[in-house]
Amino acid sequence: GRQWFPWIHMDDLLSAVMLVMENTNIKGPVNFCSPQPVRNRDLAKTLGRILHRPSFMPAPGLMIRLILGELGSSLLCSQHSVPCVLLKHGFIFKYPDIRDAIQNLVQG
Repeated sequence: GRQWFPWIHMDDLLSAVMLVMENTNIKGPVNFCSPQPVRNRDLAKTLGRILHRPSFMPAPGLMIRLILGELGSSLLCSQHSVPCVLLKHGFIFKYPDIRDAIQNLVQG
């Protein structure tokens, strides 16, 4: 549950892709993720609250790796990504906060 989890709302992703396609000054790799990454446990808690469901207890990493193999290792990786290029070019996120993003997706 301590792993960083980069995420992005689908509306922000589409807007960011359009910005990159239309702006010839943007070169090199671009991180398409929210400026507010969350930890896996916080994502689970937020989902549970919004969906009115219990958030599950974290499973031991060894068990996940044994059951899921390589996929389990990928799920346990931590990635603290920040969208530096998007922010540098003035991109404004409509949903920078995970709670607002999930709430919007659930409602709409």
